[in-house]
Amino acid sequence: MRIVLVSTYELGHQPFGLASPKAWLMRAGHEVTSVDVAKIPLSENLIREAEGVAFSLPMHTATRLAIPVIERVKRVNPGARIACYGLYAPLNAELLTSLGVEAILGGEFEEALVQWVAGGKAPEISLGKLAFVMPDRSGLRGSYAKLQTEGGSKIVAYTEASRGCKHLCRHCPVVPVYQGQFRVVQRDIVLDDIRQQIALGASHVTFGDPDFLNGPTHAMRIVEGLHAEFPLVTYDATIKIEHLLKHRDLLGPLRDTGCLFITTAVESIDDAVLAKLEKNHTRRDFFETVSLARDAGLRLQPTFLAFTPWTTMDGYCDLLRVLRDLDLVESVPSVQLALRLLITSNSRLLELDEIRGVAGPFDKKLLVYPWKHMDPRVDALGARIFRLVDKLQKQGMNRTEIFASIWCEAGDEPLPENFHLMPRAVVPYLDEPWYC
Repeated sequence: MRIVLVSTYELGHQPFGLASPKAWLMRAGHEVTSVDVAKIPLSENLIREAEGVAFSLPMHTATRLAIPVIERVKRVNPGARIACYGLYAPLNAELLTSLGVEAILGGEFEEALVQWVAGGKAPEISLGKLAFVMPDRSGLRGSYAKLQTEGGSKIVAYTEASRGCKHLCRHCPVVPVYQGQFRVVQRDIVLDDIRQQIALGASHVTFGDPDFLNGPTHAMRIVEGLHAEFPLVTYDATIKIEHLLKHRDLLGPLRDTGCLFITTAVESIDDAVLAKLEKNHTRRDFFETVSLARDAGLRLQPTFLAFTPWTTMDGYCDLLRVLRDLDLVESVPSVQLALRLLITSNSRLLELDEIRGVAGPFDKKLLVYPWKHMDPRVDALGARIFRLVDKLQKQGMNRTEIFASIWCEAGDEPLPENFHLMPRAVVPYLDEPWYC
């Protein structure tokens, strides 16, 4: 069967969501073409020749971008079978089905995708343990996210050592699908996938797991093996504050195996908000984690939900002061100071009366429940900050310069005149700023 796999957006990384299922389908004897439309257009000829088209939907942005492409496939080739797979497929099943999507495949989707192509009935959410196949990255081309360091840029490999998550954070899109479970990708498969990307020039690895320390033994065996074979290759990973504190004994080994920085979803520094989100950490925990990471020689890249229904004008200024005082200005992507809470379909946020009180009907175009803050000044500030960050990033300003402009816009006390000249550690970062 002639299958086209389509990715619309995967955080600027070469899509694991194409490479992994392609290997499964090729092994089953199908003719498979992968198209990352973030890099190259999906041609009319390819659509016409396809017997099946499957869309990878790992994120909210990817799903929004996929909708017009799905509609185009239906127009150009009405007879093509269409499937959507990945985290956001089951979250938006009703809408996708209304567009003519035949199959919705979430969770551990590779085996289910093979079943669907073969004409079988595949479950909407599969959480069975899979024996993975080395991802097939052939045909993927284009310039992907690079690591920017003091010494220049590095080509970045991207892989996943696990999927799902043990935790039930109320705002997280992983929770409605995995319900507190996580699944590992076998160690040899992960390392083989990294090897093939290093052979093509990568010298840094991003592990895209929702939380790299959901399985700490599994994770450490992978990075120990990676470092033993490629001692000059560095990596980054995403780890919860809760896990960084619980596994503080692993901070040194992470550093020693080449970890350059850790992305951690702090979300808020307000304990009341953290409790509503069920993040299982506190403001004090965040401060302690910053100190532990610095003592271990690791850099943190905190991420935030700057604007929520509980954000206050004073609370936003408090966030800015904390980042200044902890010397984290260069460690936080500027867009993190402009992000607004997304209330997606099936979100656990909808369990809260106060969320239902501010949320409007589900928007099938934006794929969220839009909400308005009880204090219109907060919504106005959020809109101004978002526009400001977008404009200044396009002008090429650095994080410190953008932070100073945000500070002025928020109306807090003035920064020192030489704020942008103060010495700060050089922080490595990926040049793809979005996280949703």
